Amino acid sequence: MSPTPAKSGGIRIPSRRTVLRGAFTAAVVTGTAGALLPLLDRDPAAADRPAPAPGPGSGSGSRATTEEFAEMYRGREIRGTTTVVVPAGAPADDRVAVAAEPVTEIRIDGRPLHVMRRADGTYLSDVRHYESYPTLLETARAAVDELGTARLAPPAAHHM
Repeated sequence: MSPTPAKSGGIRIPSRRTVLRGAFTAAVVTGTAGALLPLLDRDPAAADRPAPAPGPGSGSGSRATTEEFAEMYRGREIRGTTTVVVPAGAPADDRVAVAAEPVTEIRIDGRPLHVMRRADGTYLSDVRHYESYPTLLETARAAVDELGTARLAPPAAHHM
C-alpha cells in the first residue's frame, strides 16, 4: 500500500478508499441509530400505567379488542374488528402489547375482505390495494365505494 500523496506544501490528501470507508461507516452508524431510536425513545411513564384489562380469553392467550364497528353503508352491511392476541402468562407491560400482532377482520354483507396492516399503522385491502386508510372503518367504506353493486368473491377453498 503506497502512502497518501502529498500536495505542494506538505498537506496529505486522503485516498479514495479512505474517504469511501469513512462515508460507509457514517452511513452504517446513522442507519443503526435511526433503527434503534424507536426502541430507545420510549416514554418511561408508560411502564407505570396499568395494562388494559383483557377481554374474554381462550386457552392460548388473552384477547383485547381494540377496534370494532358495525354499520350500514350505502346499502351494504359492514362489520369489522381488530383483536390483539397476547400470549397467556405473558407479563402485563407495553412491550408485549406492541409485539403482539393484531388480527383484523372485515366482512361486507357477510363475506370476508382481506385487509393488511402497513408498517405505518394504516390499512389497505385487496379491493383498494393502492391506497391506505387510517382506520378499518375507512378501509371498509372505501372497499364498498370501489365495489359498487358487485359482491366480494367467496373465499377460495384451500386444497391440500
